Amino acid sequence: MPRIVTLLPSATEIVFALGFEDQLVGRSHECDFPRAVVRVPALTEAKFNAEGTSAEIDQRVKKIVADALSVYRVDAARLRELKPDLIVTQSQCEVCAVSEREVEAAVAEWLGARPRIVSLAPYGLDDIFTDMQRVADALDARARGTELVERLRARLAKIAERARGASKRPGVATIEWIAPLMAAGNWMPALIEMAGGVNLFGVAGEHSPWMKFDELAASDPDVILIAPCGFSMERAAQDLPVLTNRAEWGRLKAVRGGQVFLADGNQYFNRPGPRIAESLEILAEVMHPELFHFGHEGAGWRRL
Repeated sequence: MPRIVTLLPSATEIVFALGFEDQLVGRSHECDFPRAVVRVPALTEAKFNAEGTSAEIDQRVKKIVADALSVYRVDAARLRELKPDLIVTQSQCEVCAVSEREVEAAVAEWLGARPRIVSLAPYGLDDIFTDMQRVADALDARARGTELVERLRARLAKIAERARGASKRPGVATIEWIAPLMAAGNWMPALIEMAGGVNLFGVAGEHSPWMKFDELAASDPDVILIAPCGFSMERAAQDLPVLTNRAEWGRLKAVRGGQVFLADGNQYFNRPGPRIAESLEILAEVMHPELFHFGHEGAGWRRL
């Protein structure tokens, strides 16, 4: 049986969903779901201090990247000891998880058989399913991948079909980072549309864009979803005063209407794996509570 190392949380969830959890021998320090994965040794660590405000973290990461350095450290010696047959990493974002470049550097001096490296690149919604199938194919489990993808697509399609019956389509602004302000791109615009909303910022299949508060105010969204990348709701709440203390905040339509929501970006929206279906469920019940109730309130999202 193949020995597998996954170096980003979504890859770990894909491996579990495909039924290969017993073959997982290494993971990243951020892989935390399903909970059973904590028994597997962590092979990475961040080179920056993740404590502090959003603005402070942003500056630390930008300084590392500006110096042409890697944001993460891979334990190359431990990785070699584990003798993996397959390493799953990513090439989409240098600051979100260990990149393909970092993995290639870690195994560059290995002699003899080298592990296969599968690098995920989920820019848009369809890419997430393509990546699931690529991991399955690398594990000689094509049928399992096909079944997983078909099952998840069916869940999404069922929600989208019901959302088309909504009496209104609210304009939605999704905030992926608080300071500096960033909107959500990649797969999020497609999910918002499927959940029965109108996406106001970010382009499907493209990187998440920086934005100005004035742009947010000018769009005056019906719904604001705050789901910072890598943050739980509790962690994100610490930085909310950056937004809520602005004089213009209270004048926004979403704020006046009680339609501002805090969500767990780390576990759902920023994690392009099997729980993309739960992400859509959260969006649907936030935007259209008259049509949807999946029970994610409290754990996946809460109203501000």
